[in-house]
Amino acid sequence: MKFKKSFLKVAGAAMVAGLATAAPAAAAVELPCTTAKLIVPWGPGGGTSVIFGIFEQAIQASDAKVKIKVVTVPGQGGALGAKEAAAAKPDGCTLFAIHQHMVVNYINGVTDFNWDEFEPVALLTDTPEIIGAGSHVEYSDLEGMLAAAKASPGDIPTGVSMGATSHFLWLMLGAKTGTDFAYVPFQGGTAGRVTGLLNGTIDLGGINMAAARTQRGDGGLKAFAIAAEERSDLIPDVPTLKELGIDMNYSLTRGIMLPKGTPKEIVDFWASVFKGPTEDADFVAQQAAKGTAVLYKGPAEYAEWWEETSAEFLDAAKKIKVGRFQ
Repeated sequence: MKFKKSFLKVAGAAMVAGLATAAPAAAAVELPCTTAKLIVPWGPGGGTSVIFGIFEQAIQASDAKVKIKVVTVPGQGGALGAKEAAAAKPDGCTLFAIHQHMVVNYINGVTDFNWDEFEPVALLTDTPEIIGAGSHVEYSDLEGMLAAAKASPGDIPTGVSMGATSHFLWLMLGAKTGTDFAYVPFQGGTAGRVTGLLNGTIDLGGINMAAARTQRGDGGLKAFAIAAEERSDLIPDVPTLKELGIDMNYSLTRGIMLPKGTPKEIVDFWASVFKGPTEDADFVAQQAAKGTAVLYKGPAEYAEWWEETSAEFLDAAKKIKVGRFQ
C-alpha cells in the first residue's frame, strides 16, 4: 500500500506514459456487448463510485468501441458485488472495481475467495488515509493522540466500518504503536465517520481529503497525519506517519478486475481502455481534486502488486489474530 508520488509527480508520470500506444491485439478484440457493466460493490455517492464515475465519463467520451456503465451493488462490505462479479461470464462484459476490501473480506471470512479469483486488469488510483479527529478532543497532534490512547487503552471512541479497510487502518496503527481503541461501528463509509467526528459521537476516525481541506479550516475537524509516502500538495501542513516515526503507509488503491478465465486479449483490451484517461492531464486533475492520485499499473504489474499487498494484510492479520486467524 504505497503512495510513492505526490499528485503533481504522478500527473507528470501519467503524461509521459501517454507517449505509449495501445497494443494492436487489444484494438482488434471483439466483445458481445457495446456497453460493459462495471460493478462497484458499494452504494452511489461513496468514494469508489465517484472515482469510477469519472472513469465512466472519460471512457464514454473516448473512442473506445465498448463503453462502460457503473452499476453499484452494495452489501456485505463489498462482498455482494464481488460474488456477482466472480460468477459473471468471462466474456469482457462484466468488470469489477476493487480495492483492499477483497483481502479484508477474505480474512474476515465474508468470502471464501481472495483477489486471485479474478484476472487483474489495471491498478488505477491511490487514495491515502488521513488520521482525523473531532475538534472537541484535547490533543492537537499525533503524539498527543497516541499518548491519550496509551493512557486509556481501548477507551477512545474511534469510528470504523467493522471488519473493513477503515477498521484495519486502526488495527495496523495500533500494532505499530502499541495502542488500542474503542471501535464504534459506522455506516455510510467516510461520510458517516466525518459526521460522527463533527457532532462528537466519536473522537477519532479516518477522514477523506475533502474533509481535511474544508471542514478542518472551519474548525470542525483535526488532521494529525497522512498515511502516505509523501505529504500531499493539497494539505501540505499535514505530516506523514513516517515523518512522525511510524513506518506505515495505508491507502485505498483502486483498480479493475475481470472474472477468472477471461482471455488475455480481453484483459489487454480493457487495460488499454482504462489507461487512456490516466494519460489525460485534465482527468488526472479531476481525480487529484478528490484527493486521489492516478497511479497506473498494467495486468502483470497489478498482479504483482496484489501478491505483495495480500501477503502484507495476511501477515498483519496473523500477528493481530483477527478473522480466520483468531
